Amino acid sequence: MRRRAFISLIGGAAVAWPRAARAQQLLSATVGFLSGRSLSTDAHLVAAFRQGLKETGYVEDQNVAIEFRWAEGQFDRLPRMAAELIGRQVSIIFAGAIDVQIHAVKRALSTIPVVYAVGGDPVEYGIVASMNRPGGNATAVTVLSPGLWPKRLQILHELAPSVARVGLLVNPNNLTAETIANEVGAAGRLLGIDIKVVSARNDSELDDAFSALAQMRAGAVLAMEDTLINAQRQHVIALASRYAMPSMHGRRDFPADGALISYGASVVDQYFQSGRYVGRILKGDRPADLPALQPTRFELVINIKTAKALGLTVPDKLLSLADEVIE
Repeated sequence: MRRRAFISLIGGAAVAWPRAARAQQLLSATVGFLSGRSLSTDAHLVAAFRQGLKETGYVEDQNVAIEFRWAEGQFDRLPRMAAELIGRQVSIIFAGAIDVQIHAVKRALSTIPVVYAVGGDPVEYGIVASMNRPGGNATAVTVLSPGLWPKRLQILHELAPSVARVGLLVNPNNLTAETIANEVGAAGRLLGIDIKVVSARNDSELDDAFSALAQMRAGAVLAMEDTLINAQRQHVIALASRYAMPSMHGRRDFPADGALISYGASVVDQYFQSGRYVGRILKGDRPADLPALQPTRFELVINIKTAKALGLTVPDKLLSLADEVIE
């Protein structure tokens, strides 16, 4: 090799090494992102999470890396994926759509800072000691709010006032199922509505649940916010359509895809707030000191096309209150 070429090669390497070293130093933290769902359904939530991180000064591939694990609806994979992220020596883990495996995931993540995005009560789940003082290695952002289930039943009643019997679809593996059934039952008694509870632990049991509701002559269905039910959104919507049942849900994804109505906290905001909490912990805050967050924003979304197909007239009052009306 000629002397000038050799010197150029050495000089180029000398420039490259510091650049690589600087990049390695800038990416000093890695966030583990664990989800029971898939990127194809949750890309908008990932965007909100990244925006929350950015609010605290962290930008992916600039000064933080994100290691993703998607269970694709196969929730029994979540504990193993959590262990994989631990093995990758990530700095912190965000865990969302993991409610049905919450205890197993919690055990796997007992030694690392965690921010959970859950649909139920973080205290009842055992992931925080109290809402104000989590007290351990984790904090949480939930979409659960007191009085939310009676409000959903009230809205469904206003939209379908002639319905005297409403089915409540729950996943009994979800720790909040019994609490929800009690709340909806009490609200039903006040409204003079007969509540029938049906259970589904998996995809095939969803068919049985709707068939049972049809045999009970339920005129509408209220579906709990649950990882399984959310993951089987298209199937649930198709079943409600097959049996001509007006359906109330907790996420706008449902009426956006053809269900009748939803009322609940903004899941986009939940992921944004989770991203902010992850950023704050990376900056030095302790999960034990960050209060578990309850929702402050709620969305009422109505699908007018579905209402017409069901022969329902949406009251002007609900239309005026709706955050989004899908034509």
